[in-house]
Amino acid sequence: MSKPPSLGCIPMSERGKVEGIVLIPEPVESKLNERELVSYKKHRERFIRWLATQGKEPEALEGYAEDTYSTYATIVSKFHRDIWEANGGFTLELSQEQAENYLRDMVLSNDYSDSHLHNTKLALKAYFRFKQNEWNPDIVIPSTSRASQPRDYVSEQERKALREAVLEYGSVPAYAALRPEKRTEWKRELARRFGKPTSEIGREDWKKANGYKYITILYTSLDAGLRPVEVGRAKTYWIDRENEVLRIPAKDSSKNEDNWTVSLRSDTIEYLNLWLEERKLYDKYENTEHLWLTRHENPYRGKSLKVLLDNLRGIAGIERELTWYTLRHSTGTYMAREEGLAAAQAQLRHQREETTMKYDNVPPKRRKDALEKIG
Repeated sequence: MSKPPSLGCIPMSERGKVEGIVLIPEPVESKLNERELVSYKKHRERFIRWLATQGKEPEALEGYAEDTYSTYATIVSKFHRDIWEANGGFTLELSQEQAENYLRDMVLSNDYSDSHLHNTKLALKAYFRFKQNEWNPDIVIPSTSRASQPRDYVSEQERKALREAVLEYGSVPAYAALRPEKRTEWKRELARRFGKPTSEIGREDWKKANGYKYITILYTSLDAGLRPVEVGRAKTYWIDRENEVLRIPAKDSSKNEDNWTVSLRSDTIEYLNLWLEERKLYDKYENTEHLWLTRHENPYRGKSLKVLLDNLRGIAGIERELTWYTLRHSTGTYMAREEGLAAAQAQLRHQREETTMKYDNVPPKRRKDALEKIG
């Protein structure tokens, strides 16, 4: 089952990606020949697209969140490799019996966390749904599984620390306040940061370095509980400056079923106003309504946001791991505490709580006041 030596290794740039996921992981590449790789690549591409666009609720065309479908794709890829290894050859016709034995062996081995076992069970169930062959294993994951516990969220103190950290993140000293030798050092740093020659670094680059993009990404996400995909989809026309809210139309919503009005803090609106003015200075925004783009001119995704969050928690002195969803979960947790469940559901745009959301009588102004309290 090894690949002919003449093929060599496929460069990462040629492996291809779908929904941000590499189609041919390196461990797979080493196990398959050229024709098997073609078959596997097509199969995996269809599976990943299905996870991202309809895996969660196929009939409603509702996909999983990026973090979830990325995890499931990784788990299923390892399932394939382990079955090939055990059975001596490549195949895409995997049975429910193989999946049941695979999961049972993992449980009995005591080598895996309950959280990983739970995710493996869900990933394999999703895979058989994709194959239009529903699988409902009798194997019960221990009740101590993290999946059955309350979701992790950022504490009030951590929220405030992150807000302070982003004000510091990437900032540089005032141009006029620097001695010539220090100014030269900072020019080299900005040349590295912006990918341009040191000789071309000027005062405008100082303004960029002390800009408002990262501040608005974090502040808006903390207020609105933005999912990573919503950060990527955010548009300039979402911002209602006068009423200090985001107005997310159904066509841009991650659930794509309803219009949403989401409250924002006053300082968030102030920073957004400054960012909208600054944004006009950058050529990459000239022909797009995307509110934020990465330095490579792409909409933000989970991985790029994870890099930002890791940098911010380092500045904030937060030692534990955080994900973008922990920001969202904290907004929901504290909003519910301050204003009740209906307000939290409205602020977080929970599509599955239609009945409860009918009783949301907490207006945006009161939700904004709650945000001021929780930080």
